[in-house]
Amino acid sequence: MPLFHPVDEKDITRAIAGSFLRQLGEYAESDVVIVGGGPSGLMAGRELSGGDLKVLIVERNNYPGGGFWIGGYFMNKLTLRSPAQEVLDELGVPYEKYTDGLYVADAPHACSKLIASACDAGVKFMSLTQLEDIVLREGKVGGVVVNWSPIAHLPREIAALDPVPLEAKLVIDATGHDASVARKLSERGIIEIAGEGAMWVNASEDAVVERTGEVYPGLIVCGMAVASVYGLPRMGPTFGAMLLSGRRAGELALELLQKAPLI
Repeated sequence: MPLFHPVDEKDITRAIAGSFLRQLGEYAESDVVIVGGGPSGLMAGRELSGGDLKVLIVERNNYPGGGFWIGGYFMNKLTLRSPAQEVLDELGVPYEKYTDGLYVADAPHACSKLIASACDAGVKFMSLTQLEDIVLREGKVGGVVVNWSPIAHLPREIAALDPVPLEAKLVIDATGHDASVARKLSERGIIEIAGEGAMWVNASEDAVVERTGEVYPGLIVCGMAVASVYGLPRMGPTFGAMLLSGRRAGELALELLQKAPLI
């Protein structure tokens, strides 16, 4: 007696393709598109979802999590400064107190819990998807233009694949040091990007959270994208500001959506 129910191979293909294309069609118009699935993007999505909002995370790698998986110097340990360890309490991730105000946790455990929490809240993902451009209408960001990430590594002769647009009421730039979405505005001379400064942990984390916000109508920056836009110091392998900045971005997005839906 077989253990598994019999299915045809074609049904597996149809299940994958059909469900993906159905989701792509549904999320061609979202409430919020978050570009970047690292800790700040995941936190923003977790904060936003759970209600009636459609939230999509676009991630250029084939997995979400970014540097949160890795920790510091590929040693799979991450640090958080108080009060950010409260996020680990919420996620149910154990951690150790290293010294006053500094905590250490296993990076894969924390990252996997955060990803699961975002998924449980209803966030959807498009992995291996890179930002190519933005949708810009009448002085506000109205979405993103995306393509498959692998084409960036192919010869141009065989990589002339047109991208597709995804509309959104709000876009959150959680792309880290690259500030990829904000940079599209900078390339058009609409905003200026200062580029992040050298490491200074004590100054960086507070400043990143404080400056998290709407950098242009329809576009919120969070995490290390904030440091890149405003020329703030970098923080290195401590992740508290990335988590709390993502939370703040989600809270701000909710406020903006409730005050005046953009589309």
